[in-house]
Amino acid sequence: MNEMQLKYGCNPNQKPSRVFMENGNLPFEVLCGKPGYINLLDALNGWQLVKELKKATGLPAATSFKHVSPAGAAVGLPLSDTLKKIYFTDDVELTPLANAYARARGADRMSSFGDFIALSDECDKATALLIKKEVSDGVIAPGYSDEALEILKAKKKGNYNIIKIDENYIPEEIERKQVFGVTFEQGRNNLDINDELLSNLVTNNNTLSDDAKRDLKIALITLKYTQSNSVCYVKDGQAIGIGAGQQSRIHCTRLAGNKADIWWLRQAPQVLSLQFVDGIKRADRDNAIDVYISDEYMDVLADGVWEKTFKVKPPVFTKEEQRAWLDKNTDVALGSDAFFPFGDNIERAKKSGVTVIAQPGGSIRDDNVIETCNKYNMAMAFTGIRLFHH
Repeated sequence: MNEMQLKYGCNPNQKPSRVFMENGNLPFEVLCGKPGYINLLDALNGWQLVKELKKATGLPAATSFKHVSPAGAAVGLPLSDTLKKIYFTDDVELTPLANAYARARGADRMSSFGDFIALSDECDKATALLIKKEVSDGVIAPGYSDEALEILKAKKKGNYNIIKIDENYIPEEIERKQVFGVTFEQGRNNLDINDELLSNLVTNNNTLSDDAKRDLKIALITLKYTQSNSVCYVKDGQAIGIGAGQQSRIHCTRLAGNKADIWWLRQAPQVLSLQFVDGIKRADRDNAIDVYISDEYMDVLADGVWEKTFKVKPPVFTKEEQRAWLDKNTDVALGSDAFFPFGDNIERAKKSGVTVIAQPGGSIRDDNVIETCNKYNMAMAFTGIRLFHH
């Protein structure tokens, strides 16, 4: 099949809509559901991301996409007991692929609500059981076990989008798109993100551990498929904060840093000890946690509405207590899709535990950025390669 009709384009008024191949057949098969225009954009970008993550790390990979940018991306490293708890995986015997998906979905649970999932490997039963519990639009993978397919086909009353991608498909070297009736053409971004890109260390601290290299590669590959401007914080094999589509670099760094902070704060004893009312929905629980660690919680206490969420009124998680907990987060990697123009980005990154950085370099203020890294004994690599994606 070389063409598939879609219900509509980005919006319901954008008709007609279709996807098609000028040469050959579509490289995917829809096993269940009726994916839409944005679903397929997320699916195809997500598939490229996880395929490259697996190639770069040798580990199964997963990503959670929303509106053509990843909300999370990860490889299949084992979960700590704390991560199992905050990712709500206690009732599933996890496989490496399931670990990858739990990490990708759990890093920014609010942004991942209603996501499209991409998996690097055949979807197994454990991963399908995790997907079953989450609000999601669909999944793309190179295959599905019989048990996994049965579980996923029952989701959304049989309308869940399940796509099987041809893992051997290689797209044409030239890609095109139209804007306002004008056709744009460019070579595909086939840049191979590997250890060699991280070899130009420009700071006094000029060593990177194997784990740091892994995490920096994860950051850069994630950025390759994130709407620019973008930065990505990574820790222990998973993105913990992604800032996408911002007009200034510092706003990317702040946005992603705030997400990374929320991820870490969710692991604080004050949050882990929260007692929720019976039967609370997962999304409501996520929202309540986000409110609890924000200034809005004071309004919740003042309005007396906390009883709708918590069995016992939680004490205020003060800013001083939060800062003390955030200071315990270390060994975070940071990637940027273009150069940092000022040292203020480094100052903000330091507050979220960043110790290693990869960015293209090339700013007229590179000296200031390097000096700021040296102040905190950070290691920074200049890759020389920009990773804009639009």
